Amino acid sequence: MSRTSLCIFATTVLLLQGAALPAFAQLPTGWKAHDLKRPAPPVVTPGESNLPLKAPSDAIILFDGKDLSNWRSKNGGKAKWKVVDGVMESVPKSGYVFSKQKFGDCQLHVEWASPANVKGKSQQRGNSGVFLMELFEVQVLDCYNNPTYSDGNAGSIYGQYPPLVNASRKPGEWQSYDIVFKRPRFDGDKLVSPAMLTVLHNGVLIQNHSKAFGPTAWMVHDEYDPLITEGSLGLQDHGNPVRYRNIWIRPLTDPPRPESKEEYPKEHQLSDEMKNRLVGQYEGFSIEKRGDSLFCVMADRPLEMVPVSETEFVFRKTAGSLIFTQTDDGQLDEAYLMLDAARRKVSTVRKPAPE
Repeated sequence: MSRTSLCIFATTVLLLQGAALPAFAQLPTGWKAHDLKRPAPPVVTPGESNLPLKAPSDAIILFDGKDLSNWRSKNGGKAKWKVVDGVMESVPKSGYVFSKQKFGDCQLHVEWASPANVKGKSQQRGNSGVFLMELFEVQVLDCYNNPTYSDGNAGSIYGQYPPLVNASRKPGEWQSYDIVFKRPRFDGDKLVSPAMLTVLHNGVLIQNHSKAFGPTAWMVHDEYDPLITEGSLGLQDHGNPVRYRNIWIRPLTDPPRPESKEEYPKEHQLSDEMKNRLVGQYEGFSIEKRGDSLFCVMADRPLEMVPVSETEFVFRKTAGSLIFTQTDDGQLDEAYLMLDAARRKVSTVRKPAPE
């Protein structure tokens, strides 16, 4: 934001403070964008820095201090920022830079430093930003003894959520963002779940699963576009020579699900007589009848048993099975308890204690 725009905006807000305005209950936060009455985040001092943080083995290295080969300008041309001594630095009026690769869900690590030579105040001091999918900004700003509107603080989801605390280091010192980002989900044109961001600033949690109510922007809140499900990582040129280094990202995928939705064979209808025969104390566990269901109880942990035959059971929510053998005359003989969590070791246990 330019200095002139900031002054006009601040004056407008001060004038409106005295007016009778309806509450913006339609916004999830209950606050207007950039409301000067919104409480500032409390200041905390982060722990000792161990930067740069080494990337894990499966990370994609977006900037390793050598060049900008993984980056482009907004129009797809060569990135116009400079690289000096292993650091990429924003060049005023050069425009944003964007990763050539696009991402959706991800874990992102970024290290940045505002200029050591402090100039300006509020939004004019060390201003930049980290954009997920080119749409959702985590604000970069020198917020060390630098008051500004709350949802524009370092680590804010810009214009929407201030950081929980202000964990900023001094100007010129290296700082880190660790961001876990979940892209928005759609069912056709309908938004099923919004973009969600969890952010640690210098190791301090400052955004806890914050739900973006639209792409971030200055003064307004943009609408979701269901056609956009991934995008480049963007770094903002805001006219300040902010530096970046050690940028890496880990694309995240949904955990695997079973190929079949059927978690166990068709349920067998067990007679009450058979259920009662199975109830009893065994070696290492017991079987109890609760309502119409049987439960295998081990160490006070009840596992609901699903019958697949007269003498074979699987557990409804736990991987494993319980199988009974019978003698020639139909009496229960032994039970075999098999748990996947126990590497499918088989335990032979005695038949139920006689009543």
